[in-house]
Amino acid sequence: MICTLCPRRCGAVRTEEAGEGFCGMGTAPVVARAMLHRWEEPCISGTRGSGAVFFSGCVLRCVYCQNGPISRGRFGKAVAPVRLREIFEELIDQGAHNIDLVSPTPYVPAILEALEAPMSVPVVWNTGGYERVETLRALEGRVQVWMPDLKYGEGPLAGAYSGAPDYFAAASAAILEMYRQSGDYVLEDGLLRRGVLIRHLLLPGGLDNAKAVMDWVAASFRPGQVLFSLMSQYTPQPGAEGLLARRVAGGEYRAALAYMENVGITDGYCQDSSSARAEYTPDFDLRGV
Repeated sequence: MICTLCPRRCGAVRTEEAGEGFCGMGTAPVVARAMLHRWEEPCISGTRGSGAVFFSGCVLRCVYCQNGPISRGRFGKAVAPVRLREIFEELIDQGAHNIDLVSPTPYVPAILEALEAPMSVPVVWNTGGYERVETLRALEGRVQVWMPDLKYGEGPLAGAYSGAPDYFAAASAAILEMYRQSGDYVLEDGLLRRGVLIRHLLLPGGLDNAKAVMDWVAASFRPGQVLFSLMSQYTPQPGAEGLLARRVAGGEYRAALAYMENVGITDGYCQDSSSARAEYTPDFDLRGV
């Protein structure tokens, strides 16, 4: 295929086994782990866990990425769509509340094939937010819960930290498309059955960026339309420099929480400082694949 799935629109040649584009992946889904994930937001993990499927390859280059072995190292096992469907069903048999597709963007055609028959639980599109609206439209009816990051507001951080200067324009348009497809969020027995959950990871020294993100969310949606999650789990990665070499300060996070309340974002989640733990990053060891 000639790939234009993500906003980079590389036009790269991708075969089943290999790809020449930014993500470097072929078209066959490469999966590094499938597991019951108990550390997502409560409305996603519930009591039994979400059925998380971690895909390898990424359309971003976040310098602080905690999933480096799969996002940049491309570790994983290639599977056919029929096996991918089997993995989904195995997770449901284990009690998964949903199927949580983590960084799935490079594999949209194969995932669509795996989702050709309806699932018995919601499908969650767990993404860095850097998506093409045209690609998301192909997923309409197959995805019930959208869980995008909104990493950056307007400004230089997206280029400096993630290699995507157009991140905000792409991600904000993508989130509006996600909402168009899902409508207002629906919770049943504390679980998100349909809707959009926007995540923002507060970065060290990133309070102004977080405020810009929350300003956009508050201006774009009314209470009852989307959920918002303000995360404090940033953990410095090996080789981190400057501001990124430290954790988020308590005062920074308290200020972000206060701003979230002040702009009227009331539907959502926040984490305390204990959330910055290594166990939030699973071992990518092909279990479940």
